[in-house]
Amino acid sequence: MPQPFHNLYSHDFVRVAVAVPRCRVADPLYNAEQTILLAEQAAAKGALLVAFPELGLSAYTCDDLFHQRALLDSAKAALAKVVEASIRIPAALVVGLPLMVDHRLFNCAVVVAGGRVQGAVPKIYLPNYNEFYEARQFSSADDAISSEIELLGQRVPFGANQLFQVANLPLMKFHVETCEDLWVPVPPSSYAALAGATVLVNLSASNIVVGKSDYRHQLVGQQSGRCMAAYLYSSAGRGESSTDLAWDGQALIYENGELLAEAERFQDESHIIYGDVDLERLSRDRMRTNTFGQSMRRHAGQVAAFRTVSFALELPLRDVLPLQRNVARYPYVPANPQLRDKRCMEVYNIQVQALVQRLSASGMQKVVIGISGGLDSTHALLVCAKALDRLNLPRTNILAYTMPGFATSTRTLEQARRLMAFVGCTAAEIDIRPSCIRMLKDIGHPYAEGKEEYDVTFENVQAGERTSHLFRLANHHNGIVIGTGDLSELALGWCTYGVGDHMSHYNVNASVPKTLISHLVRWVAESRQFGDEDSQVLLDVVNTEISPELVPGKANDDKAPAQSTQSVIGPYELQDFNLYYTLRFGFAPTKIAFLAHHAWKDRTAGAWPEEEHVARNEYALKDIKHNLGIFLRRFFQTSQFKRTCVPNAPKVGSGGSLSPRGDWRAPSDSEAVVWLDNLKTVPDA
Repeated sequence: MPQPFHNLYSHDFVRVAVAVPRCRVADPLYNAEQTILLAEQAAAKGALLVAFPELGLSAYTCDDLFHQRALLDSAKAALAKVVEASIRIPAALVVGLPLMVDHRLFNCAVVVAGGRVQGAVPKIYLPNYNEFYEARQFSSADDAISSEIELLGQRVPFGANQLFQVANLPLMKFHVETCEDLWVPVPPSSYAALAGATVLVNLSASNIVVGKSDYRHQLVGQQSGRCMAAYLYSSAGRGESSTDLAWDGQALIYENGELLAEAERFQDESHIIYGDVDLERLSRDRMRTNTFGQSMRRHAGQVAAFRTVSFALELPLRDVLPLQRNVARYPYVPANPQLRDKRCMEVYNIQVQALVQRLSASGMQKVVIGISGGLDSTHALLVCAKALDRLNLPRTNILAYTMPGFATSTRTLEQARRLMAFVGCTAAEIDIRPSCIRMLKDIGHPYAEGKEEYDVTFENVQAGERTSHLFRLANHHNGIVIGTGDLSELALGWCTYGVGDHMSHYNVNASVPKTLISHLVRWVAESRQFGDEDSQVLLDVVNTEISPELVPGKANDDKAPAQSTQSVIGPYELQDFNLYYTLRFGFAPTKIAFLAHHAWKDRTAGAWPEEEHVARNEYALKDIKHNLGIFLRRFFQTSQFKRTCVPNAPKVGSGGSLSPRGDWRAPSDSEAVVWLDNLKTVPDA
């Protein structure tokens, strides 16, 4: 039976939860009741894994009461209640309690699912410094003799070397460690991740002192990033003893270094946080990062020591289970204004620094660039200007040419002139129409005979003439041609091969997507990178229709571009989204469509409300599917030959580049059929 498209479990996501119950010290049956209530709530929301605090069934602050039989027996009885409740709760629950094994007492995390105890995991590292005295009550997992114990009438795996596999969700394998286990130089979860765990769980108590919350964030975030895993962290909250300590009930969920969810701290009542973890993303990052595999081999002994406990869970494959996770509409552009400004500054400086190095190494002191009055050439010109400033060369060494053709609008021509004046470069204007007419006549094109035939040849003759002029001008003035084409255009093959905008001596924009270039130009304007001069021309460029301006529009109407690039190849905001998840993660079209639908189905979601210039667009699933089809055909089948030979260019982001010398090597004659067949399974609504 096919799984429903609109269900997160159909796309290798798993919903996890971290629960912090209000507890009572040394009242396990009450704590079990609170644990069960939260587990039921989490499962009702579709969570498949729920983590609770360290020693949550007894409370952490029992001190020497842990050596009282009445408390230990009551803790077991509380566990029995949780196990019984798990028959009706379709989730794995990870709870904490003290267990006596082989005449020793262990601080244990117990995995419960399907009416059974699946495993008991004793804590390894017992803090016995400052306010902690755990070694007074407990023994370390390293002291355990038995690898199996009798618990609640069943044989249960016992030890810190366990992995728990959800049998019917292959990518869901989790590991459990307890509090201090994370705070040591080499946490046990590091080896567990190498052994295959994609989700790491930490049952913690961790009292609160000033600054500790931020440090927990650092620990959990860094561990999830290093291990390429999700990390669930719980911490004890209201109800723990205040004899000498305080408790904030912090709960965190990270995925590969990114925060998915966190709880408000110091809550009076029980609380839960949820995170939809992308298991496929974690798996693919590990697959691509060959050093992860090298680490597995280097630590083969520790990896081999793990054993896997497998059990099935009823997946919540209801007709609809939407993703509850932020999916950025613009994956190349941070939504947070401060982070976005930081990103723009870094990308801009990467481009500038790369061009400075190329000019220094080549001994060239002049650059030649074509200026159209559009986004890409505008930003490339800004990069050139800053690079020459860094080299203490005059901006007049930028030889900028605007080259109007048959379809150049008055708007973009005026913008090109204003832009060159704004930068202070050496500006010139070359009308390419006479040379284009000569070429069209030489090849026998109907336009040369007065016929209005605006085919690909007509367009590419203009693109070729512009590039040909630039290269000969570079020869003439002893300079190099700076390319302006961007990552989005390379992905879609939206460039004229060889003699057109595909070619240059050095391309500063080649790994910068269109959506980011728009923000880069705006950032240069608003941050006054060129002083207090009027930068309105930059904002005018940002607000201009994206167009190649190669086909004339209606007579007497040349005030704005007649052609629209996005009407042919689809909206750049969608195609950049498609590019990111194709190039960065290699996701199937079905998953990309699922993510895009989540990001774009609501016109208010994912936009930046504080900015008037951000469009509140909305795309139905059928529109997403249609434009993804355009992307797949162009990216996989028709455009690779252009990417096989591209000029040098700096890589600027983890979203990748398309240089065959860098991130992307692919055959020029591949088919797109497998991607398009997969796309057919996406519904229209």
